[in-house]
Amino acid sequence: MARGQEALPPGDLFAYSAGFFRRGHVRRILELSGYRLRFGVPSHTGEIAVWGRTKYARRGHAVARWRDARLLTVEDAFLRSVLPGRSGAGGMGAVLDRSGIFFDTNVPSDLENILNQGDLFRPEKLARAARGVEALRQAGLSKYNAFSQAVLPEPGFVLIIDQTRNDASIRFGGADENSFRSMLTAARAEHPDARIVIKTHPETLAGHRRGYFSRQDCDKRTELFAASVSPWALFDRATAVYCVTSQMGFEAILAGHRPHVFGRPFYAGWGLSEDRQAIPRRARSLSSEALFAGAMLDYATWYDPYRDRLCDFETVVQNLAAQARAWREDAKGYQAFEIRLWKRRHFRHFFKDAGPRLVFARGVETVPSLPRPAMVWAGKLSEELATHLSATGQPVLRVEDGFLRSRGLGAELVPPLSMVVDDLGIYYDPRHESRLERSLAQAPGLSETALNRARELRLRVIAARLSKYNLKSQELPDFPAGRRLILVPGQVEDDASIKTGTGPVQTNRVLLQHARAANPDAILLFKPHPDVEAGLRAGAVEDAATLADFVVKNTDITDLLDTVDEVWTMTSLTGFEALLRGRQVTCLGAPFYAGWGLTRDLFPVPGRRDVTLSLDQMVHAVLIDYPRYFDPVTGLACPVEVVVDRLAAGTLPRGRANRALSKLQGVFASFAPVWR
Repeated sequence: MARGQEALPPGDLFAYSAGFFRRGHVRRILELSGYRLRFGVPSHTGEIAVWGRTKYARRGHAVARWRDARLLTVEDAFLRSVLPGRSGAGGMGAVLDRSGIFFDTNVPSDLENILNQGDLFRPEKLARAARGVEALRQAGLSKYNAFSQAVLPEPGFVLIIDQTRNDASIRFGGADENSFRSMLTAARAEHPDARIVIKTHPETLAGHRRGYFSRQDCDKRTELFAASVSPWALFDRATAVYCVTSQMGFEAILAGHRPHVFGRPFYAGWGLSEDRQAIPRRARSLSSEALFAGAMLDYATWYDPYRDRLCDFETVVQNLAAQARAWREDAKGYQAFEIRLWKRRHFRHFFKDAGPRLVFARGVETVPSLPRPAMVWAGKLSEELATHLSATGQPVLRVEDGFLRSRGLGAELVPPLSMVVDDLGIYYDPRHESRLERSLAQAPGLSETALNRARELRLRVIAARLSKYNLKSQELPDFPAGRRLILVPGQVEDDASIKTGTGPVQTNRVLLQHARAANPDAILLFKPHPDVEAGLRAGAVEDAATLADFVVKNTDITDLLDTVDEVWTMTSLTGFEALLRGRQVTCLGAPFYAGWGLTRDLFPVPGRRDVTLSLDQMVHAVLIDYPRYFDPVTGLACPVEVVVDRLAAGTLPRGRANRALSKLQGVFASFAPVWR
């Protein structure tokens, strides 16, 4: 069997390092893998856990020799977290090796055995590996992922990868300080006319450990690149890559390079690198996809912190990409304007990855020249505030609720699970390009993997009967059979999407009149907006019963969409939710989903919308690319699939203060125009 003693089942696992007993991802991975952590002396059936090749691992090795016990060597997997472990970040996976450990070439490891003997060339496995590599490239993911938007070196350089001093992968990978000196000397000699760029290790940047190179190693054509950027961005610009044992050498192979390797890392010796040291045990020739399959699909054990279970590689990519996106976007911090008091606590949670503290400003008079972006609630960005903010020279970001928002209304002070942050405009205002509109325009270039994810998401949303607010519902009345059913969703008439995205039709009453005139034989169903039903916003139609056949109140929008044949709307999100379910949609305004070939448009849409989209291309842009999502259970940024799970389960926490304030708000609902 390729993984040595893998046939032996897990059981009691004895450890002599406190780190194994602390609550954390490693302990949980071991528990979910079937191990029971113990402290004591193992019997003949027990195993001993050690962490890598640290000094604390010597205790475990000594006991193993004494008791003739088996060893389980544990280490972080090749995709770990956003921040380094020394910054306190939990990991996404681990390797559980019963033969050795991947970075120690003194003895074979489970990974080496997999790469030597494993079934790595099945077409479906290689195809999955190719999709996995592309997913890492698209998300810019590496072991650590706290990457900034630094200015990259001009293309055409030779990349040298530094590491932290005395790292175990160097000591047990046949290398030392001289290996780094030899690497720099060789790169200069073999590329006499090229620029040399030395990439500093993330833990060196964070101040945790020193590297092997410093400014003293620079000359007229050698520079130290100390910014934290995605390795994929550097590989795209480099002409050659030199490394000792760094994981970036593995990633360079995945990026299409043939790195020059001066140690004996796990990825050397398979015919994919220029090796300065021979590794006789490795006689098999691998493709980059087979190498990836062995390391990422077969060797690593992956963990999903949101669902608290072991998972596959693809789930880890989605989870880590969501966390990395949040960190990268928030790293500079924000100064937030026009954010209501009740929302501020949630904002601090949602944008907690912001480097400098999130600062809330009171208004135009408080605009300072802070070196951070300005975040403004989109509907509250006045011309006066926009003028003051533009004078600071910092980006202005418009923020709004997302499209899978919550289980309950925002007007009832239920915090959102998704938000959009737009640096171009805002999705509901067609007068200007938004980040969503740009994403939609680029959607025809999506990969098959991305479209499959969008399709699975769409089917999951439909199966879970999810919408924006996911309200409890009364049963629908019985509608007459044999006639076309048309739903007319009411909107809040002072909503910004109506002010910016409609023309002659700007009220629910006029919308109903148009729908009735165009469809005299159909059964018209009018559903008032939930905020209007609650008396919190404008948009009531007093004579709705004379214009529609049925006025359906307190009903779940998904029940209606399952029943009707068509939707007539101004700019309501219900139009998009109807498209998800295959319903025909007629627009009398210019919502974000109009103009892409999926709707019947009776109002002019921007000429910028000049491509025809499939439904899943639209779903990917609208529900995956554009919003950000927050998991209230773990307190982490998350992918959309986690929010779908939370909404479907219906067990979302809600603060007592918000519940009390919501009830108080209901008392004063008739005065909503005043206090809102």
